[in-house]
Amino acid sequence: MLTGESAPITRSTGDPVIGGSINGEGSITVEVRKTGADSFLSQVIELVRAAQESKSRTQDLAGRAAQWLTFIALFGGAITMFVWTFLMGKDFAFAMERTVTVMVIACPHALGLAVPLVVAVSTALAAGSGLLIRDRSAFETARDLQAVIFDKTGTLTEGRFGVTDTLLLAASSTSSTHEYSESEVLRYAAAVEARSEHPIAQGIVAAMSRAPPVEGFRAIPGKGADGTVEGKQVQVVSPGHLKELGVEAKDARLEELSSQGKTVVFVLIDGGLAGAIALADIIRPESRRAISRLKEMGVRTMMLTGDNERVAEWVAREIGLDEYFAEVLPDEKAEKVREVQARGLRVAMTGDGVNDAPALAQADVGIAIGAGTDVAVETADIILVRSNPEDVTAIVRLSRSTYRKMLQNLWWAAGYNIIAIPIAAGALYRAGILLGPAVGALLMSASTVIVAINARLLRG
Repeated sequence: MLTGESAPITRSTGDPVIGGSINGEGSITVEVRKTGADSFLSQVIELVRAAQESKSRTQDLAGRAAQWLTFIALFGGAITMFVWTFLMGKDFAFAMERTVTVMVIACPHALGLAVPLVVAVSTALAAGSGLLIRDRSAFETARDLQAVIFDKTGTLTEGRFGVTDTLLLAASSTSSTHEYSESEVLRYAAAVEARSEHPIAQGIVAAMSRAPPVEGFRAIPGKGADGTVEGKQVQVVSPGHLKELGVEAKDARLEELSSQGKTVVFVLIDGGLAGAIALADIIRPESRRAISRLKEMGVRTMMLTGDNERVAEWVAREIGLDEYFAEVLPDEKAEKVREVQARGLRVAMTGDGVNDAPALAQADVGIAIGAGTDVAVETADIILVRSNPEDVTAIVRLSRSTYRKMLQNLWWAAGYNIIAIPIAAGALYRAGILLGPAVGALLMSASTVIVAINARLLRG
């Protein structure tokens, strides 16, 4: 449950077990040795707290800009009054009209709304796309992401066993022909395994929409199961039990499957070896597209998993990851994120488990799968409601679009004031151009409307 390994792990007398994990077969008696602050969950909470304290928060640029513009408006008004009254020799009424126009036209409505309007629109777009933003500063940081680290089990994969390969094997050591088809081998195996609750058995059953009934079902603890299907004696057994039966399976493809970290079971029909079925944690079809699109956006893709090296290598190769870290213990995940950050990369972490929480907190942007644990969801900055890793690309894309729109609004609001304030102060008086307070109010309102329309044009 904590390491992220996709295959069930055998435990025997005296071995430690983790609270919350599932006992697959048989019965167990457990002695509780750690409670409260000594429990694993408490240790995770402490790791999360330490990581969150180390994260900095950006200030609101638009708020500071609007504050400065207020000072500029007051100062500009005072300068305008002084110049027209004392230096230009105009009467007080004329100077006051210019001063009021300056202060009206410099009212920081557009600048004050430039960012909040874009924030409101981007938040609505994000929610409509299944992205819940819990931390705005982290979302804005996503535009500069240089690396995204994914958890494997439950994030890039579905977290359940599924059939990846079905092989036909020679019915005897002297024959190279096959008596059954791949679908028949899988069908007979599913019929037997339908009575078993083992994760491997459930994976085989899930691969067939319908399977014939089995008679005389018998589970062989730790070795497999057998039964009679349509009058044939069918056995689904482990490689170890196959050797005990004195049956030898020689096929180069079996070695390749083993090197990929897949679990292989053998199917015997009426005592003869008919085929083999390979199972693995099913890779989400969206994962390949997500990795491909992130690479197109110039973002490095990595995987962090507690699963073994062979499985990690196979998954990384299948979906095209740039890098992976295998056999990482739960308390080491945050350290791995720090290692990547130490390269000078801005990093996002995507995960769903309790063991991912410290890494989610340590990353510049923490992204939780919505179907994950409460601890991961509460720790993350952004939550993927649809549990789709492809939505990570949507986060980066929307963050970049949002930032561009913010800059456009800020440039417009600031640029408008750079031009409008001198004109309002009477800089073009000798050219016969003089603005009154009413015209200043109209221009100020128009700038606000333009900012609002531009914010509405934001697209993900």
